[in-house]
Amino acid sequence: MTTHNPGDNADETESRPQSPRPTAGELLARAMRLRCPRCGEGRLFSGWAAMPERCSVCGLKYERAPGYFLGSTYINYGLTAVVLIAAYFLFHDGFGMTNQQLAGPMVGVCVVFPVLAFRHARALWLAFDCHFDASILSGEGE
Repeated sequence: MTTHNPGDNADETESRPQSPRPTAGELLARAMRLRCPRCGEGRLFSGWAAMPERCSVCGLKYERAPGYFLGSTYINYGLTAVVLIAAYFLFHDGFGMTNQQLAGPMVGVCVVFPVLAFRHARALWLAFDCHFDASILSGEGE
C-alpha cells in the first residue's frame, strides 16, 4: 500500500508556507502599523501616498480591482466626523468657545484630518476586507 504525500505533487503545494489566518486584532494592528494584512511585514506604502501593486514579502495584491479603495473613503469620512464632533464638544463645552470662534478651526479639521488619515483609512479598508473575505489571505483569485 502506498501513501500519498501532498509534497509529492507540485500542483498541491504553494510557494509560500501556510500561516494561520490573522485574528481581527492582528489585522487591526497591522493596519495601524501600515503593514501587509497577510504577512504583517511588507509595507503598504512605498511613498507618502503611493502603494506598490503587491507586498514585497508575501506577494499579496493590494488593489483587488479598479476602484477597490473607494471603500476607504467611507472609513476616512467616518473618522473625520468622529474627530470633528469630539473636537467641537471639547472646545465648545470644555473651553467655552463660541460657534463663531470654532468655525475656522473646524473647517481646518475637515480639510487637514482626511489628508492625514488617508493612509490608515486605506490600511483599515484592506484589513476589513481581508477579515471578511478569507480568499484574499489564502491567495485565491489572484
